[in-house]
Amino acid sequence: MQDTDAIDRTILSILSREARIPMKSLAGRIGLSRSATTERVNRLERAGVIRGYRADIGQLDDGQIHAFLLLTLKRTPSLDVLDHLAGFSAVRKVSSVSGQLDLVVEVEVGSINGLNELRDGISAMDNIEDLTTSIVLRRDIERS
Repeated sequence: MQDTDAIDRTILSILSREARIPMKSLAGRIGLSRSATTERVNRLERAGVIRGYRADIGQLDDGQIHAFLLLTLKRTPSLDVLDHLAGFSAVRKVSSVSGQLDLVVEVEVGSINGLNELRDGISAMDNIEDLTTSIVLRRDIERS
């Protein structure tokens, strides 16, 4: 969507922090009527700029370990690797990146043993050249 203006960007900024804000409150904050605000939000949804609303759930279990697996592939693209990664329930997010790495895989496991088993399963795939793990010690800033 190319024709977003400052008001649309303000709406997106507010919704990214407060997805459940009532339309009346959103309208008041951006200085438009409720119907005009609703139409703008609907237009942003139809254009795919707003892809959905979600609950940002904090960590429920202190025993969970969050980590980033940094993957270098022997060849790209590799849809078979992506399909295989999608099969692991511990995989939360996979991003293709530029530079020396090919994929950044965000995972959440219940233990170090679980992390090691996941790493073993991923590194055994044919197209994996290198796998480096970074365990998250603390999340200092997190935005959705």
